[in-house]
Amino acid sequence: MLKRSKPTSPGIRQLIRAKNLKLSKEGPQKSLVVSHFRKKGRAGGTITTRHKGGGHKKLYRVIDFKRDKMNIPAKVVSIEYDPFRNCFIALLCYADGEKRYIIAAEGMEVGQEILTAENAPLKIGNRLTLKNIPVGTPVHDIELYPQSGGVIVRSAGSAAQVLAVEGGYAQVKMPSGEVRSLRDKCLATIGQVSNSEYSNQVLAKAGRSRWLGIRPTVRGSAMNPCDHPHGGGEGRQPIGLRRGPKTPWGKQALGVKTRRKKKWSDRFIVQRRKK
Repeated sequence: MLKRSKPTSPGIRQLIRAKNLKLSKEGPQKSLVVSHFRKKGRAGGTITTRHKGGGHKKLYRVIDFKRDKMNIPAKVVSIEYDPFRNCFIALLCYADGEKRYIIAAEGMEVGQEILTAENAPLKIGNRLTLKNIPVGTPVHDIELYPQSGGVIVRSAGSAAQVLAVEGGYAQVKMPSGEVRSLRDKCLATIGQVSNSEYSNQVLAKAGRSRWLGIRPTVRGSAMNPCDHPHGGGEGRQPIGLRRGPKTPWGKQALGVKTRRKKKWSDRFIVQRRKK
């Protein structure tokens, strides 16, 4: 649900935030929180990644991406905010008393019982193998290899779709539109990732970006020629006689393929994403 703030100050006049009434107002589980040293885009004090730095101090929540407690039911204790990711997380309490954090699915409720099993019931939040998931089912937090832990489709509001299962492999359509072939023994979670309204938020002021650790981005055309290929000139200028936009270091910026031509995993891509 999106919430527009009352315009009581210039800083929140345009502010639109994703609001979830189910979020816990208590602090995180202390046993699942660790301190985290953030490099802030620097190595030895030198900026190696531009536009990163600062940000609010925060503690890292240890997320269970493997969910390897098979056939042990768990109950959702709370749904919480995670400062390190754009989706929400859910605190699970297993039948043996152990507590773990997982990525929360859209529609997950406090008190709901979920299960990780090879052939678990088809309920939101349950985790099972791809070969036991019906065609057309939305899934997220998918393993790339069996027992490796979920690495694909973990951002807010995203979901993949199972298209076919045959010959020990499952064809999964990614949010980008790419169709990829995965081993049918890989685990996946039923449903869509929570906080689907995240992309509709409006930060409203520069300071809110700084809290998130995002530093300002300056246009190349606003710089001097010694600082950027687009710089210089009196007034506003185009990029000149160049074929296309360039990076500050003189390399082509748009339309450059970064994937290796003979990458070993190319054989698992059934259909490329549409441009």
